[in-house]
Amino acid sequence: MCELLGMNCNVPTDICFSFTGFQKRGGETSIHADGWGIAFFEGKGVRLFLDPKPSAQSPIAELVRNYPIQSLNVIAHIRKATQGLVSLENTHPFVRELWGQYWVFAHNGNLPQFQPELYGAFLPVGNTDSERIFCWLLQSLRIRFNDTPPARDVLFAALHELTDQLAGMGIFNYLLSNGECLFAHCSTELNYLIRHSPFNVAHLKDEDMTVDFSHVTTPNDRVAIIATVPLTDNEPWQAMVPGTLWMFHEGEAVAQLATTPSPIKSLAEDLRTTN
Repeated sequence: MCELLGMNCNVPTDICFSFTGFQKRGGETSIHADGWGIAFFEGKGVRLFLDPKPSAQSPIAELVRNYPIQSLNVIAHIRKATQGLVSLENTHPFVRELWGQYWVFAHNGNLPQFQPELYGAFLPVGNTDSERIFCWLLQSLRIRFNDTPPARDVLFAALHELTDQLAGMGIFNYLLSNGECLFAHCSTELNYLIRHSPFNVAHLKDEDMTVDFSHVTTPNDRVAIIATVPLTDNEPWQAMVPGTLWMFHEGEAVAQLATTPSPIKSLAEDLRTTN
């Protein structure tokens, strides 16, 4: 399976520290060696970096690791392919436009039976179930709300209904953002952390690196980090309950709704039950 990384903040923030640990999992400290990608929202635009090579050996990943891009919402993905070739067009995150906004989506899981009818406005370029899911979600939102984007809470309720339709089909962890909010669905495994004042020292699990966030933040800063597996070993990560959809806004978890838990265990769960 793949791994996900997301960030949602109340002020533009760089993700260099978290990405440093996440990058190592793409073929060095873990098995996710089938490509990687990261998308940064900047104003109305999206800065997107994709590479079908392992992130641990990718020169593009090194650039991102050392490039402090400031963003309110970030989605990153490292891939262990289940469907689709290892290729650029199958590399997450995927980006589409809806209602004059860019939307970004990344998926960890496998829904092999999901073959939706897509009408043309949103069509997959590659051959992954993930991109089909993303196109179907946006198509469904467009059909439901036409040309008028809904209010945030109405959008969350619609995403909950759509997500629940797929949640029982297989492993369906995902991150989705329109640049205003970050939506996270935990099907089998996701964790989150809210960094806020008073800030402390954080230490990565995958590399011997620490940052004292009290030296690089203001007392008003608030940052939510979402990851498949916690990235640091000395911070209070919270495990999301399998079968929950979350909405993050300005660095806070502002809403949560129950969905159908996956009938399939994640790789991490299998390892825990067999060891």
